[in-house]
Amino acid sequence: MELRPLGRTGVQVSPLCLGTMMFGAWGNPDHDDSIRIIHRALDAGINFVDTADVYSSGESEEIVGKALAGRRDEVVLATKFHGSMGPDPNQAGNSRRWVTQEVDNSLRRLGTDWIDLYQVHRWDPWCDLDETLGALTDLVRAGKIRYVGSSTFPAHVIVEAQWVADRRGRERYVTEQPPYSLLVREVERDVLPVCEQFGMGVIPWSPLAGGWLSGKWRKGTSPDSRRAERIPARYDMTLPANQAKLEAADALATLADELGIPLIHLALAFVLRHPAVTAPIVGPRTMEQLESQLGAVDVVLTDDVLDRIDEIVPPGTNLNAVDAGWTPPAVADASLRRR
Repeated sequence: MELRPLGRTGVQVSPLCLGTMMFGAWGNPDHDDSIRIIHRALDAGINFVDTADVYSSGESEEIVGKALAGRRDEVVLATKFHGSMGPDPNQAGNSRRWVTQEVDNSLRRLGTDWIDLYQVHRWDPWCDLDETLGALTDLVRAGKIRYVGSSTFPAHVIVEAQWVADRRGRERYVTEQPPYSLLVREVERDVLPVCEQFGMGVIPWSPLAGGWLSGKWRKGTSPDSRRAERIPARYDMTLPANQAKLEAADALATLADELGIPLIHLALAFVLRHPAVTAPIVGPRTMEQLESQLGAVDVVLTDDVLDRIDEIVPPGTNLNAVDAGWTPPAVADASLRRR
């Protein structure tokens, strides 16, 4: 695979990033099998691996640590913090207290002395941006992490964080990890242009829209989904928004058939074609799923094909608002929009 720059860091990464959310209790509980999948990805040219502390309550990080034993230097390793890791309310969030504690937990689980990219998994509107950036800056200076990034941040917070970093002399977020796929395109409105403006690398999560673009979701089918148990709002077919996703997924699968390529390749090639994108995250649970995704890097979509995609799912559109991955506080809490 031809490597590409990770934003303006000077680091070179593969055009696909291996996500490990499905390794462990959330997906594949077989550690040895998960390790084989990771090794196959590395052997295929992927040098970029993304995980998170919250994936299977740390188990995913442990699997990654085992897989990278003896191969750590050849991998750009990314992980994330923010999600709850225990019953104590302080075992979550973006506070200095938690960041400085959890980075050591991740380092231990990953079996490494440093993390290449340490990412804030979600924005915390109740924690000052400077508090988090200050803590992350200290971790860079301590040699525990190399770079810092964000995930699923709204565009205005990305801008504010860049301003805070510049004004206060902090490390800045060099990457953003947004949801982006053929069915989840809202970030085209502002997040992706903002990332381009600030020279940030973009590592989209769920480029297959949580399995909707695997080719299994067609009219007249009712495929099983492990994710549906955890996030039913994205899969409940009684919801009109998910019916719209099914219609679009079926139309996109028909387009892929016309082109003579798998829908998975169409989906990944679409994300890769955006000029802001560095590397979409592929999250296989099985070896078969990984193999089905690797060939997408060789697919280049023409402008005519992209125009047809725009007719199916208009640019800047999310067919289901839940797929944005977060809800603005003023939308979630009625008291914030009432005097």
